[in-house]
Amino acid sequence: MESAPKCPVQELALTQGIVRARSLAEVGVSGATLQQILRKGGLVRIGRGLYASPDRTVTELDHLAQIAIKHPRVVFCLLTALQVHGLTTQSPSEVWVAISPKARVPKYDFPPLRIVRMSDPGDGITQVAVDGVVHIPVTSIAKTIADCFKFRNKIGLDVALEALRDAWNQKRVTMDELWESAEICRMTNVMRPYLESLA
Repeated sequence: MESAPKCPVQELALTQGIVRARSLAEVGVSGATLQQILRKGGLVRIGRGLYASPDRTVTELDHLAQIAIKHPRVVFCLLTALQVHGLTTQSPSEVWVAISPKARVPKYDFPPLRIVRMSDPGDGITQVAVDGVVHIPVTSIAKTIADCFKFRNKIGLDVALEALRDAWNQKRVTMDELWESAEICRMTNVMRPYLESLA
């Protein structure tokens, strides 16, 4: 038996994974129409101003997808990036995000955001799929490790060393990538002894 065809709004939710109310308004969906679609179960509300298909798979990183949709200029970094890359057993209580020095601080109720201003938040970014559809910007493994050394006073040198050791032992990063990220973050002198011990 064939399933009923999906309406354009549902198709949009399927292709984008999560849709903002603003995006729906841009394609002509009024507030009243949106309420009708919600009542009929065509979409579900997953956060303030955020909607998704009821069939969408929810993952443990779903909260990051919601933040990325609402605040497209943030980049997940440091402890949150380590979590996304599977390089820590810690589950940070705050979501660590990088923004440029002059960017407006994003407001987000829960989970709380830990804002880090970086002069180069756009360098060393990789897109990670959260649910197969939504992709979130995360610092690459090498950049995350260099950032951990740069912000070691905030997160602890032990965290940076553990991330470096785990990434290297799991062969998830090359020495060239580590040196390049150390140079970008101006951390070559700090990281040199630790990188040389791996070689």
